[in-house]
Amino acid sequence: MDKAVFFDIDGTLMDCLNGITDITPRVKKAIRALQAKGNYVFIATGRPYAFLNEALNNFGFDGFILTNGAYVKVKDKCIYKEAIKKELVKELVCNFEKLNIEYILQGETYSYIKDEHKKLNSFYDSYGIPKKYLEGNYNLEEVDIYKIEMLCNDKKGRDYCLSLGNGNFDYVHNVEEGSFELYSKTNSKATGILKVLECLGIHLENSYAFGDGKNDIEMLSTVGCGIAMGNADDYVKSYAKKVTDTVQNDGVALEIEKFIL
Repeated sequence: MDKAVFFDIDGTLMDCLNGITDITPRVKKAIRALQAKGNYVFIATGRPYAFLNEALNNFGFDGFILTNGAYVKVKDKCIYKEAIKKELVKELVCNFEKLNIEYILQGETYSYIKDEHKKLNSFYDSYGIPKKYLEGNYNLEEVDIYKIEMLCNDKKGRDYCLSLGNGNFDYVHNVEEGSFELYSKTNSKATGILKVLECLGIHLENSYAFGDGKNDIEMLSTVGCGIAMGNADDYVKSYAKKVTDTVQNDGVALEIEKFIL
């Protein structure tokens, strides 16, 4: 029976801040071994398409769950997408501007960030995010937005961003840094995975997921076997059926080799 395996990027396949900006050779070999046996491999990430580097795009994954499940592709076909309502995006942007909050609007292919958002641009540079699909000139009426990331410069901005989690949105955040990722509560990596499994006709018990962060919890607890990285918080690990080693120690490859294959 075919299996489907889903991989988070940051803290799972890569660790950009600590110099791992590509999938390591051992992990690549293990993932290709899965495909060679007729299994499917997918990226499941909070990143939009614009944040995928060439290494990820050219690897040969069978599809992508992007922006925390708001956009889902199997092969080259989009099987699901749900943009944030335009009126809501405009309201948020208006408030961000008033409160001096830097932001990026993440779309289907392009993501939209103003040149004057220096701190946020610098933050993405530290992760090696390519500039190819980042656009500074745009019309809010003409773009569909699936997720928003913000960087707050003061307590007033942070308090506003924290308040957004009380409505239709959920977020992951680092209050000390003032960074937020805002996305719809109706979508998650888990809902994206379920849509992929239905599309491919794969039973839930034959699905696996690797992750390390808060936005991986739902998928780790939904798939047949959720596998937390060794570098994940204990809280995230508590939702997984198995825990593997760290990114630095090829944790993904270790679990594929000894358990899934």
